[in-house]
Amino acid sequence: MRRQAAAAAAAWPVLAGRAAQGHAVTLGVLGGGQLGRMFVHAAQTLGYAVVVLDPDPASPAGQVAQHQIQADYLDADALRELGARAQAITTEFENVPARALADLARLRPVAPSADAVAIAQDRIAEKAHFARCAAQSGVAPAPYAVIERAADLQATAALLPGILKTARLGYDGKGQASVDSAAELAAAWHNLGGVPCVLERRLPLAQECSVIVARGRDGAVVHFPPQRNLHRAGILAVTEVFAGNLPDGAASQALRAAESIACQLDYVGVLCVEFFVLHDGALVVNEMAPRPHNSGHYTVDACDCSQFDLQVRALAGLPLTQPRQHSAAVMLNLLGDLWLRPDGNGDGSAEPPWDKVLALPGAHLHLYGKAHPRRGRKMGHLTMTGASASQARAGALRAAQILGIEPF
Repeated sequence: MRRQAAAAAAAWPVLAGRAAQGHAVTLGVLGGGQLGRMFVHAAQTLGYAVVVLDPDPASPAGQVAQHQIQADYLDADALRELGARAQAITTEFENVPARALADLARLRPVAPSADAVAIAQDRIAEKAHFARCAAQSGVAPAPYAVIERAADLQATAALLPGILKTARLGYDGKGQASVDSAAELAAAWHNLGGVPCVLERRLPLAQECSVIVARGRDGAVVHFPPQRNLHRAGILAVTEVFAGNLPDGAASQALRAAESIACQLDYVGVLCVEFFVLHDGALVVNEMAPRPHNSGHYTVDACDCSQFDLQVRALAGLPLTQPRQHSAAVMLNLLGDLWLRPDGNGDGSAEPPWDKVLALPGAHLHLYGKAHPRRGRKMGHLTMTGASASQARAGALRAAQILGIEPF
């Protein structure tokens, strides 16, 4: 596997600097969401053009890219067009079909690889990878069992109470259920469609955190500081990043584990790994995302190199420098609920009071260009920066009060 990766690296075109020499260098991205939009901005800053493939004609990334191919991700003609237009290709969301990445890799360099994305798309394969990495990193997943058929339900009693999660296509709290008994487990598995699932033991969680790393095709690895996260209803609500946001031991362990997970995948690109910190201080690895991550949005405003800058650099073969955080930061997710009446109804035209938010020192507002707010839909984010943790938190709490977001 490593020999194959080395051969692929040797064949990778050197894209660095060609844009400045007058050549038409274009990067491609599968997916047109907000992560793709921010990738486009970062690529354009370095002089690259970007082509987006997404079925949505009004995709956030397509609105700002030089070109959008409006088609399904498995459309053979569209994939050929993307390969013809772009010199290297990445993805902005983990549920893009891995087969599309494999097909594109026959035409152009692709990062991350189809194999890495396929592992991240399947919790069974993902847990197995984490378990293999635990021998080196010391950070294992929660105790779990694989449920692929009704007979598997009988062997899982030791893991209850637990969380049942579909092996594929679960995100933002979807595709999972909390279960306390064998009867609840059987009912939940049936309600999830009887598809392959993972049952994880429910653990006493003190905190949630994530680590974003970037790895180049030469094996160089850099990282951002560990991020402390708060989820509500399964959706990330708040990310806080400043010195002391996590116990020192957990922070250093999370960094080592994330780097091990990336290296043992021969990963190229930006990878986010999410962890749980237990009440006894132990660290458990939860899941990974083979792309930039919602919890890393603060890097655009609080670091000298953002997660999207590193995604562009890894794809284009540019040097990966260790990012430096220059400001304490608190990021608030802005969901479609903010545009709706308290009863969740209305046409979504009630614009939040951005003028009051932007009057706060250190406020950085990012809206994604989505025309139709819906409950739970990510419409934007707000990063509050400050010279200290207390300053950033005070600004974020004031912004939350203005917007009607629950305090944290």
